[in-house]
Amino acid sequence: MGHLFIPGPVDVHESVLAAQTRAMMPHRSAEFEEIFQRVGNQAQKLFFTDHRVFITASSGTGLHEATVRNLANKNVLCCVNGAFSKRWQQVAESNGKQTDVLETEWQQPITPELVAKALKGKSYEIILVVHNETSTGLVNPIREIAQTVHDVSPDTLICVDAVSSLSGDRIEMDAWGLDLVMTSSQKALALPPGLGFAAVNDRAMARAENVENRGWYFDFLRLEKHRLKDSTPATPALSLIYALDFQLQRIFEEGLEARFSRHAAMAERVQGWALQNGLDLFAPEGYRSKTVTTIDNRLGLSVKDLNAFLIKRGMRIANGYGPLKEKTFRIGHMGELGLEDVEELLGALDEFLKQTTN
Repeated sequence: MGHLFIPGPVDVHESVLAAQTRAMMPHRSAEFEEIFQRVGNQAQKLFFTDHRVFITASSGTGLHEATVRNLANKNVLCCVNGAFSKRWQQVAESNGKQTDVLETEWQQPITPELVAKALKGKSYEIILVVHNETSTGLVNPIREIAQTVHDVSPDTLICVDAVSSLSGDRIEMDAWGLDLVMTSSQKALALPPGLGFAAVNDRAMARAENVENRGWYFDFLRLEKHRLKDSTPATPALSLIYALDFQLQRIFEEGLEARFSRHAAMAERVQGWALQNGLDLFAPEGYRSKTVTTIDNRLGLSVKDLNAFLIKRGMRIANGYGPLKEKTFRIGHMGELGLEDVEELLGALDEFLKQTTN
């Protein structure tokens, strides 16, 4: 059986796929409400939070929009050092927010020092920052950034995109003082695409009460009203909720600490392989992702040809994203994958390199 070594969608275990085939039921029924309550409670553990987790039928990008619509009337600071943080900026601007941008080169992290400088003398309602940039394989130091925001601008809500890291890398919402953390189903959670998750604390909910034009579909107050009744305002993605319910059982059977260790081991192996083979890593040391490695294609390999080679062997990696296409390639190592799968991929990559360089 082949594997997807891309940053999402990822492999979904056959038992999780099968969980989707359960018969439909009324979403306004006691039977569904029991399932929805269970997955909501279990999801809190993934975020290391005692606060609510909203579960939406949407991609993670839908929750980019939910964040800016619910938590800011006007003033937003967006930290940009990759394609998906850039997208969050565009979402904020397209929703009419006054959006200032703290931007670095894509190979550089957003540091607490840069954040402190950007906040000085300003009054932002929210700061938007991506934890794990899927386009670059770079991790921003969220815990340290959050501490800086609390020290310099304590009224600013800290909003974090953990789309490609949650459950594959540690991110502790409550202990780190984060106000909103969001993710989606098709990456480290190893579910099919289509679900978004937003953990939102009480401080953020209080802010939402004073924000105008929150919209309807993603209105946190409306979502909360229904969540308290173990329901959703609009029809949920029933089949995906079934799969989520089953997959959460599997995740906690493995244990989050074991899951973090597995992802870290895969990342270390892939990154070590790249350096040993004359390639380089796009993200600097100390800021490298546990779930996706972006490799600097300094050997000038044809990523298109490389993927064609891998596809014949039932595997697939990802080209660089946007302006990094062919300049980099990305190896996703998240979700259901293990070291034995990584070794299979690296063996095939060795074979391709040998053919190409001879």
